[in-house]
Amino acid sequence: MLFQFITQFVALTLMFACTQLSTTPTTPAAATSPIVTTPITTTATYSFLSLGDSYTIGESVDADDRWSVQLAGMLRQDNINVANPDIIARTGWTTAELQDAIKATNNTKTYELVSLLIGVNNQYRGQSVDRYRTEFRNLLQTAIRFAGNRPARVVVLSIPDWGKSPYANGRNQEQVANEIDAFNTTAQEECDKAGITFIDITPLTRQAAGDASQFANDGLHYSGRQMKQWAEKARPTVEALLKR
Repeated sequence: MLFQFITQFVALTLMFACTQLSTTPTTPAAATSPIVTTPITTTATYSFLSLGDSYTIGESVDADDRWSVQLAGMLRQDNINVANPDIIARTGWTTAELQDAIKATNNTKTYELVSLLIGVNNQYRGQSVDRYRTEFRNLLQTAIRFAGNRPARVVVLSIPDWGKSPYANGRNQEQVANEIDAFNTTAQEECDKAGITFIDITPLTRQAAGDASQFANDGLHYSGRQMKQWAEKARPTVEALLKR
């Protein structure tokens, strides 16, 4: 039993901490240039930057299944000419590590739309909500700068509940849910203060429990089918923001 527990713990740690480039988020290599998807058109009216962690980079799924890439495609279907997003994200990143990586990119571009989804690794590593609040607040200001100092062009997605994933079977799912809720409440409070739209996708991730098609093959991260729901949830809000 002890061996099985240790094995599961190590595997879960690697799921959250390992990256697509086989580097850990605490090494200098983690703060490299952003992973950039190529826009479908070079004449897009709206540029898009997506910031985050494994849920933004789409760990264990194809690039086209990333939620922000799916969102851009949906918007184009609605005749809103949005480019596929530039992405600064990596599996395992906390708020502090994302901020460090952003600084390392020296990205000075201004975007018409910026998204942010971050915090699961803060929760998983047992970091305090107070620390998250401070670091998340700083990230919001960074996102606003990327959006040309327009808070209305920034959207934040809530933290998914990984406790509902197949990999979390046997863990204290109630504790994970309560902690995720506390982090999300903090994020929404800070978004409200900054005038930024907060989109709650957490219930969608909880409804995925028991449906293997909603999860990637690793049993921990989400499939393109689940992330499509996130994009659909964000779609009307983002359309309204871009039409202002």
